[in-house]
Amino acid sequence: MTLWLALVLIALVALAAGAAGYALSRRRASPPAAAAAQAPQAGLAEITAVLQALPHATVLLDETGRVAAKNAAAAELTGAAVGKPFAASFRVPDLLAAIEHVRDGAESAEAAFTLPVPVERSIEARVAPVEVGGRRYQLAFLHDITAMVRVERMRADFVANASHELRTPLTSLSGFIETILGPARDDPDATGRFLEIMQAQAQRMRRLIDDLLSLSRIELNEHVRPAAKADLAGIARDVVDAAQPALNRAGIKAVIDVAEGARPVTGARDELLQIAQNLIDNAVKYGGEGGDIEVNIFPSADGAATALSVSDKGPGIAREHIPRLTERFYRVDDAMSRERGGTGLGLAIVKHILNRHRGRLEIESEPGRGSKFTVFIPVWQPGAA
Repeated sequence: MTLWLALVLIALVALAAGAAGYALSRRRASPPAAAAAQAPQAGLAEITAVLQALPHATVLLDETGRVAAKNAAAAELTGAAVGKPFAASFRVPDLLAAIEHVRDGAESAEAAFTLPVPVERSIEARVAPVEVGGRRYQLAFLHDITAMVRVERMRADFVANASHELRTPLTSLSGFIETILGPARDDPDATGRFLEIMQAQAQRMRRLIDDLLSLSRIELNEHVRPAAKADLAGIARDVVDAAQPALNRAGIKAVIDVAEGARPVTGARDELLQIAQNLIDNAVKYGGEGGDIEVNIFPSADGAATALSVSDKGPGIAREHIPRLTERFYRVDDAMSRERGGTGLGLAIVKHILNRHRGRLEIESEPGRGSKFTVFIPVWQPGAA
């Protein structure tokens, strides 16, 4: 961040010198008042071109706190508009205090803050004074460090979650290995049973690790919205086709219905495929044998999103559990979840993918009446990216 700011300041100093030379060359041809106005305007035009080439949000403010120049990244992050007061569009007290500090004569100031919506983002800011055409400005450089913060958080979470969830299968594996090497050494029947259990525990560990890694990858890019076009109906059909062996074993049939008017969505196909897989897998595991699954694709009431719903005829979920279903490792029935291969991470993964896609999840369920999980994904808008 410091290197970027240094490069920007060097470029701005060079441009300011160029603006001064421009003003001197024009002074004889223009009245004094016009020459004074032309110098900063010429400098600001060139400065804006430099700022547009920067990958991080950068804003140039005049002595009144209005935006004199900005780049596209700053407009997206802060909503800043040239000629408008910066504080009116981006009300972050720590950053505004740093800007005021530099305006009062400080050589530089720094601020760190978090933006909670639409997805939490961590920002580091540095403010420095710049002179253009004889006028003093403040240059605010905003560095999005969300990815770095999430990497650190993911490391801590992964260690904590992995150590907790993997302890049980590891203990089980260790116990069975000791038994096979000891009392059951000469008992082929017992050894066979123990090896089957050990295989199931090893598969559970593999699923846990796969889901933890998947969740970590999704969280890392959660603040970056996808821009690709995806077909939810095609995704649902692919998932149901791949799930046929599991559906046949459970004696379940999946029925897909695509409503008229269902439109493509904005999203990453692989991640939307993961949503559909998790919802349909849950319906197979917990929906009750012999009960059909309904998969529906339909437009939302306001037409702004396309919905994918998965309904089962299982035992249902009590109301008090529903708000916590997307928490990591939260299980309504621990024993049933572990017995059927659940990791407790499926709906947490769904939630974080939806956060990235600016979508939402609705859950409808009552004991004895089955469950319905519906995700809403914004429709594809050409040119929106």
